Amino acid sequence: MLADLLGGFAALANPETFLYLVGGFLMGLVFGAIPGLTATLAIALLLPFTFAMELTNALVMVMAIFMSGIYAGSVTGITVNIPGAASGAITTMEGYALMKRGHGAKALSLDALASSIGGVLGAAVLMFVAVPMSQFALMFRTPDKFALVFMAVVTVVIVAKGSIWKSLVTVTLGLMISTVGFDNMVAQGRFDFGSANLIEGVQLLPAVIGLFAICELLLQGGAKARAAADRPAFKVRHRDFWPDWKDVRDIGFWTYVKSSVIGVLIGMLPGGGASMASFVAYAEAKRVSKKPEEYGNGSHEGLAAAETANNAMCGGAVVPLLTLGIPGDSVTAIIFGVLLIHGLVPGPGLLTNEMATIAPMFAALMVAAVFVFLSVLIFGPYYIWLSRMNRGVLYAFIGMIAMVGTYASTYSVFQMWMALAIGIFAWLLRLMAYPLVPMLMGIILGPYLELYMRRTLITANGDAMAFVTNPISIGLYAMTALFIYFLRIKAPKVA
Repeated sequence: MLADLLGGFAALANPETFLYLVGGFLMGLVFGAIPGLTATLAIALLLPFTFAMELTNALVMVMAIFMSGIYAGSVTGITVNIPGAASGAITTMEGYALMKRGHGAKALSLDALASSIGGVLGAAVLMFVAVPMSQFALMFRTPDKFALVFMAVVTVVIVAKGSIWKSLVTVTLGLMISTVGFDNMVAQGRFDFGSANLIEGVQLLPAVIGLFAICELLLQGGAKARAAADRPAFKVRHRDFWPDWKDVRDIGFWTYVKSSVIGVLIGMLPGGGASMASFVAYAEAKRVSKKPEEYGNGSHEGLAAAETANNAMCGGAVVPLLTLGIPGDSVTAIIFGVLLIHGLVPGPGLLTNEMATIAPMFAALMVAAVFVFLSVLIFGPYYIWLSRMNRGVLYAFIGMIAMVGTYASTYSVFQMWMALAIGIFAWLLRLMAYPLVPMLMGIILGPYLELYMRRTLITANGDAMAFVTNPISIGLYAMTALFIYFLRIKAPKVA
């Protein structure tokens, strides 16, 4: 196995393969950073072209897109408070707070370092413990998956800044929105009011665009003086993007390791994804933090924990795909297609029989993670430049790209109008100091919460005790109770 892994790194020394790696990384960086254009869309657009590629080049390119695309969602989040993807929501909250205080270079450097560490550790886990960890994932039954998603929903509410009741309202709104559309379990529409457009439900990308892009454009449009004051006035140099090692020591080695483990474990579970990983890691970091009052106001720990888990999730998400043939999220579902196109069938025998073929995929994920940190040293000043652009031009461009991206991913004019409607509604909520991140997580997690709840009740013939009979479920509920106690009941009061 070790020889195959070394052979995977050796394959990247081929100039052609290395160019595919760099090209994929840059493509993911662009698609991940621009609201409306995601890593999923980048790989989907690439998919037809993989027919003509050599297998190694195709796998290397898609893994580079995966890693850089997940990271890049935080770039515009930190600089202009508009995350490129839902997974960058927590990083946006902490990073933009630092940006407004003139610490944008520090926020971007800590963000890239955390992403790089998480990506490297996640890839290492993928390489050496893929099979044993996939067996652990198989231990999760449907009630356990419900308990995990329930913990994530509760975590979203209790870690949100401000009133817990306002957080509860917005997460409930998100859960309600997630029920609109076609119900696959009974094959009929729900809450569609007879509309053929609503039968498809509210898709995730229009929701993200509305909640963060459109809403932010409306807010900034009415706050021109404040936006101008927020622009950093200092000169940024490439060396400013080297992390301050004192900050890294303050964050702590175990914060990076623990967040990486959380990201990998959640990535292994179908439906887990980067958003859930970042929230759970953020909540755990806040629980044990010596400075919980800084969370939500530019916490270095919070930013690092969320972003480490984000990119560690990449390695974890590939585990069930390769070992069980189960895609963990939309990106790995498309990677599944790339493997099938080239005659490889993901499943228990793939790593045993085709390890030498798959090894460059592992190596590319790790090298792309290293590239994440190098990228901020090269492109960091240009990221800061985004915040200095004329806001009228910048927001007009973001608005155009966001709406075009919505159409490109859904091919639905109705979903474009849906993004606009959600944006206006979110703008009204923001004016009343309601947090939007819980609403987004309600939309993301709602379908999984409902699916696992209904499946559990169906298999148990309606017996609600099925939710609390498995040891894993009980452990997850206990963790949820601990989060509530430490993060809300025993949380220090901040003036």
